[in-house]
Amino acid sequence: MATIAQLFLYPVKGCRGIAIERATLAETGLEVDGIGDREWVVVDEDGQFLSQRELPKMALIETRLLGGTLRLKAPGMLQLEVPIESEGDVVEVRVWNDEIAAVTQGEIADAWFSRFLGRPARLRRFDPEARRLSNTRFTGATEAPYKFADAFALLVASSASLDELNRRLAQREIAAVGIERFRPNIVLADTDAFEEDYVAQLSIGSSELRLVKPCVRCSVPNIDPGTGESSSEPGDTLALFRDNARAGGVTFGMNAIVVSGSGAEIARGAAVEMRLAL
Repeated sequence: MATIAQLFLYPVKGCRGIAIERATLAETGLEVDGIGDREWVVVDEDGQFLSQRELPKMALIETRLLGGTLRLKAPGMLQLEVPIESEGDVVEVRVWNDEIAAVTQGEIADAWFSRFLGRPARLRRFDPEARRLSNTRFTGATEAPYKFADAFALLVASSASLDELNRRLAQREIAAVGIERFRPNIVLADTDAFEEDYVAQLSIGSSELRLVKPCVRCSVPNIDPGTGESSSEPGDTLALFRDNARAGGVTFGMNAIVVSGSGAEIARGAAVEMRLAL
């Protein structure tokens, strides 16, 4: 029986996440006090999403949910508080190939992001009336909604997988990395390394999650979250033993969707039953 070792919520796509003790499992992923994972996104003047891929310094933007506000901090910047109950205009933003309805968050927030990132930027929130679904090629007949994440509601990884990666990094005299580089939502303990690759379903209390696709990694895990600087590791080391031709690249973690139990609470330490794929 596995357990939940860590939980993470990422209020703003591309910015730092928040380690949390418990969360509500919504259809669209984890929620805390009604705020979902990737609830906000930063876009350019044309509405195209921005991420650490082209702007590594986004890794330095700290997020926190406090007293009805989204609180943002970054080096050299005054603290920004965005009221959660604020109203705005509905506009279109683009995340990969999806055009998604989103709500403007005000000129102050836009100016804050533009100044820190050194280019025009806008903060947008997922329109509560919008509905974005994962590709049915991977979810089958199950409709799997999500917000501004890349493609699925949840990302599942394990402590054992990270330990194995760090063991290999040590063999190459490269410093260990933390799980935050891989931006998972749920981190499992009491598993074998990369056992999650072979799991079809997770049961957490009354909730059922289906693991639908290995997560092909881009350049983001190579960004040091403490400095916002990029290197070639741990990507080069991962490529030596995790290159998955069938998945289309180097993988770490599994994308997941919520099958049942939406509205249930999950917490660190909870037992997780893993059902292997046939």
